[in-house]
Amino acid sequence: MARSLVVASIGLLCSSSFASALSWNATEYMFVFGDSYSTDGYNISAGINSPVPGYTSSDGQNWVQFLTGTYNQKAVKTFDLAYSGATIDAALVPPYRPTVLSVVDQVAQFDKYLASKPSGAAWDSTNSLFAVWIGINDIGNSESWTNITRVKFYGTLMDRLFSQVEDLHSKGARSFLFLTVPSVNRAPLYIQQGPKAAAKMGTNVAEYNTQLTQSVRTFKSKHPDLDTVTVVDTQPIFNVLLDNWQTFGFVNVTGYCEAYENGTPTTTYQVEDCAPVSNYFWLNDLHPLFTVHNILAKAVSTALSGYPATQIAI
Repeated sequence: MARSLVVASIGLLCSSSFASALSWNATEYMFVFGDSYSTDGYNISAGINSPVPGYTSSDGQNWVQFLTGTYNQKAVKTFDLAYSGATIDAALVPPYRPTVLSVVDQVAQFDKYLASKPSGAAWDSTNSLFAVWIGINDIGNSESWTNITRVKFYGTLMDRLFSQVEDLHSKGARSFLFLTVPSVNRAPLYIQQGPKAAAKMGTNVAEYNTQLTQSVRTFKSKHPDLDTVTVVDTQPIFNVLLDNWQTFGFVNVTGYCEAYENGTPTTTYQVEDCAPVSNYFWLNDLHPLFTVHNILAKAVSTALSGYPATQIAI
């Protein structure tokens, strides 16, 4: 099956729940909070209309850029506050370096620069979507900790995350998109550590996602004024691609070409002894390539347009 046909069909492999009105084709503003899977290098402290460098972890466009530039129904002005290496709160799970902006920091940036709806960002509650994709680094960076129980600690993380979601709600946010943590236990980083490490990571991801879904459900029940609340489950999307890798045109889904791991000059780049970069699933030990982000974005747009195949009851 050609990859273009797969992009069209896999759009149904997502989970979502809708509260009411805001549809993707009516969305004019999108605010993004998260980590390297979502960042594009935008620095709002340089000015609301500062240029977007386009620095991504996918060696090309990421899901946010595909969603708002390819699978959009109308022009969507995007403020991508996500930051590579981010955790929910650096005080709970330290990132890989102290300068990384956590979700707490990202929401503080929103409050400082965007909550007042300044010129260039005159959003309102009826035309704006707030997207949150976070958790990979919270789970991974705390993986070796022995002084916590995962269930209780992930509950603490959810409390902190949704204190930030509540902050956004208090500023007028009414439509939200949440993405679950994907199947990173199948990334080379964990495969290389052996089956026990990969299985443990998979168990932790499942627990985190369960608590995320429950927290979204609780948040929705507290606020009858919410418009649209969508949860996209990235797990089936990643797993279908990884389980049927040859069908999707991938040559390797358990490793990566080391010559490509820090990025390539073009999306068709190839070096000797490796397939073209676009034929791999993973750019490096943890980050999927733009091809995967493209398919994910199609799935997200399908969910936001009101056509999910399955639903997480929110």
